[in-house]
Amino acid sequence: MMESFQDHTRDFLKNVKRVVVKVGTAVVTRSDGRLALGRLGALLEQLKELNSQGFEIILVSSGAVGVGRQRLRYRKLVNSSLADLQKPQNELDGKACAAVGQSSLMALYDTLFSQLDVTSSQLLVTDSDFRDEDFRKQLYDTVQSLLDLRVIPIFNENDAVSTRKAPYEDSSGIFWDNDSLAGLLALELKADLLVLLSDVEGLYSGPPSEPNSKLIHTYIRAKHQAEITFGDKSRVGRGGMTAKVNAAYCAACAGIPVVITSGFAMDSIIKVLEGKRVGTLFHRDAHLWVKQVGAREMAVAARESSRRLQALQSQDRRKILLDVADALEANESLIKVENEADVAAAQEAGYAKSLVSRLALKPGKISSLAKSIRILADMEEPIGQILKRTELADGLILEKTSCPLGVLLIVFESRPDALVQIASLAIRSGNGLLLKGGKEAMRSNAILHKVITSAIPDTVGEKLIGLVTSREEIPDLLKLDDVIDLVIPRGSNKLVSQIKESTKIPVLGHADGICHVYVDKSANLDVAKNIVIDAKIDYPAACNAMETLLVHKDLACNGALNELVVELQHEGVGLFGGPRASKLLKIPETRLFHHEYNSMVCTVEIVDDVRAAIDHIHQHGSAHTDCIVAEDQKVAETFLCQVDSAAVFHNASTRFCDGARFGLGAEVGISTSRIHARGPVGVEGLLTTRWILRGNGHVVDGDQGVVYTHKNLALQS
Repeated sequence: MMESFQDHTRDFLKNVKRVVVKVGTAVVTRSDGRLALGRLGALLEQLKELNSQGFEIILVSSGAVGVGRQRLRYRKLVNSSLADLQKPQNELDGKACAAVGQSSLMALYDTLFSQLDVTSSQLLVTDSDFRDEDFRKQLYDTVQSLLDLRVIPIFNENDAVSTRKAPYEDSSGIFWDNDSLAGLLALELKADLLVLLSDVEGLYSGPPSEPNSKLIHTYIRAKHQAEITFGDKSRVGRGGMTAKVNAAYCAACAGIPVVITSGFAMDSIIKVLEGKRVGTLFHRDAHLWVKQVGAREMAVAARESSRRLQALQSQDRRKILLDVADALEANESLIKVENEADVAAAQEAGYAKSLVSRLALKPGKISSLAKSIRILADMEEPIGQILKRTELADGLILEKTSCPLGVLLIVFESRPDALVQIASLAIRSGNGLLLKGGKEAMRSNAILHKVITSAIPDTVGEKLIGLVTSREEIPDLLKLDDVIDLVIPRGSNKLVSQIKESTKIPVLGHADGICHVYVDKSANLDVAKNIVIDAKIDYPAACNAMETLLVHKDLACNGALNELVVELQHEGVGLFGGPRASKLLKIPETRLFHHEYNSMVCTVEIVDDVRAAIDHIHQHGSAHTDCIVAEDQKVAETFLCQVDSAAVFHNASTRFCDGARFGLGAEVGISTSRIHARGPVGVEGLLTTRWILRGNGHVVDGDQGVVYTHKNLALQS
């Protein structure tokens, strides 16, 4: 995005007269808890200067509790004996600290303002005050009178008599800290601008101490909400940057511009009012001030970065993957926090258990993903491999080589671990990548994308992997068949079908995962039980989980079918039956064989023999993964040869159909297409070929002087 901060800020600053300034505890006090007199003096000199220029200044100040705690600790120390000091020290009551600190803080403000020939006044408010409409009207009238007299009102929450359970802990009510109080007052008092002073320069993309964090000059919610990673809350006080952002966004939506900037700088407020590019601006129309990076620009940037990636030496591409793995493990706790927030939100929103299960990054998952990436890094270099060498004529050598597809667009739902697998495969295969995850995994995807792209060197560029944050961008991306080379949807049948119907770009994937296990009459029953149970319950939400159990009719007569059903029911699997099975087993009849449950439910049906099983699979399956359990090798070979699915297994669970388990390192998805790639799609599925011809001045000239030999040559690395 291209920001035009100064032009727009100067426009709205022309009409600014009434300014609310909020100063936090971290600005008012030093790291040892004592008042920062020099900092406060510089701040008040700015307010005096603005007051004399005709601006109406309203100050909201934190710090009373901190000042009171410092004074009471000193008083307690003075009045304690040596024996008292050796006893465990109880924490001081926050409300008592507020009562003592408020008078001290106001005395200091009064003294400093008096030295500057400015009159100040104190107004203490509580949350309950604002529930009274008469109070709010009187408050406005009183402040208006004070401002007319050039008096600077100083507001603070009256923590000493507040009905909150404890300062810094209870966040209920109309306002919940002095940041939100400042926002509320800006609305009530019809301010033209709100300035929130912090102990850092503004809002950063991550904790300011991290080297890759960048200052955000203009906050655009649609862009930045998913990108920002907040660090710890304020070392003192109730808020921190999260509280400031919430207060700023609410005030901006109500039409009051807000700037978060440093309270440590000598002239930050004056610079804001001069329209200088300081801090972070929140404005209701900010999204209209930026030139959006469109779908085409994003795809083109990914392609350019991919070409730079391909130009690197093999060991340099390998190092990027190893750095990504290290970065994931180093940031595991941060990733866990964001993922837990997504899971909690999904549960609160009432999402299906299967979706929540796919959403959660379970313990050990990050380590497992990092391990897979390292395995991928150690695999044979896929780019530039010579697949075939042919001598066309004397001295004219043709080579068929592997190369990346170009730019991939992956649209996926629920599973944030898919982002990691896909990104690592894109890097290994030299492809540019655009990712669009589901809104339910927004925070997880944002932090994972941030961690991964931070490991990509500037020589390649972080735009190699773009994260699409808005659903509205997808239709535009799907039109870019001249820039995007392959779309891979991972998700529901509805998602895959919609994408296939909406684009000319080749689509790789599967709409359904309706996997079958056929138990033949020759099967070893114990083997059958183990495979059936594993295929269903190992991970019911997976696309390679068994959805239909087909059983030879002879097993219905000898009791084997009953044993299989009992095993499933014992594990908590719900059963539906086809016409034959439902009648025999007394279970509900399924309305549709072509159904993907993604849960602890499956369909059971009885078939006459292996050919009937094959016909059933072709009629009702999705050509994903199907399995036969049999000891009769001839029957097994018939099944393996004739079932037209991407993966067909003999005496092995359908759950083995997975890129990592196949030794591919990872997978971008499982394809049921018949063109390009089929089954689990790893690095090879993301490559295509090109032809390299090496000659020595050869020309065609009507083929008059060319003697074609078309001789196959040995491959060279």
